[in-house]
Amino acid sequence: MLLPCYKETQKEAGLDEAGRGCYAGPVFAAAVILPKDFYHPVLNDSKQLSEKQREELRPVIEKEALAWAVASVGQQEIDQINILKASIKAMHLALDQLKKKPNYLLIDGNRFYPYKKIPHQCFVKGDGRFASIAAASILAKTHRDEYMVKLHEQFPQYGWNKNKGYGTAVHRKAIEAYGLCDHHRKSFNLLPAQNELF
Repeated sequence: MLLPCYKETQKEAGLDEAGRGCYAGPVFAAAVILPKDFYHPVLNDSKQLSEKQREELRPVIEKEALAWAVASVGQQEIDQINILKASIKAMHLALDQLKKKPNYLLIDGNRFYPYKKIPHQCFVKGDGRFASIAAASILAKTHRDEYMVKLHEQFPQYGWNKNKGYGTAVHRKAIEAYGLCDHHRKSFNLLPAQNELF
């Protein structure tokens, strides 16, 4: 059972990211402020849900949330500043876009940089504990998946419509066969070592 909030008296925004471990594409983050009485029986950490469940929940969250926003940081910037900093920057960008301003932040994970003096709390596996973080995980994941499916149309050889940029066997074999494209994260050292090729 997900908790509706961490502090009853605060207007809390839950934050989570998607695509941190991917080989290609941006990292996405979402910020969501839910009503304190929001409840949906299927709502959970996005990784525990099927793609169909996530797609069904997305419009419900976007309609019922007091405020929500999604932002991304692209692969070139990920390569420049590293994936952790890029993930946190995407969270900050999502917060910038919120129509209503929270006064407390619930972060999935164990690292965050302070945002505009708003107090925050980090929770490892927070997307399985708090409704607002679970909602953020679903929005970040569905918006990112949608982006990667569109990108797949330009680069069908990598199978991004299925793997969404993660390092599946199909994706790794495609990298060996076709090399990297502009959307791959070069800092992740994705090309196999020469002695593995020969």
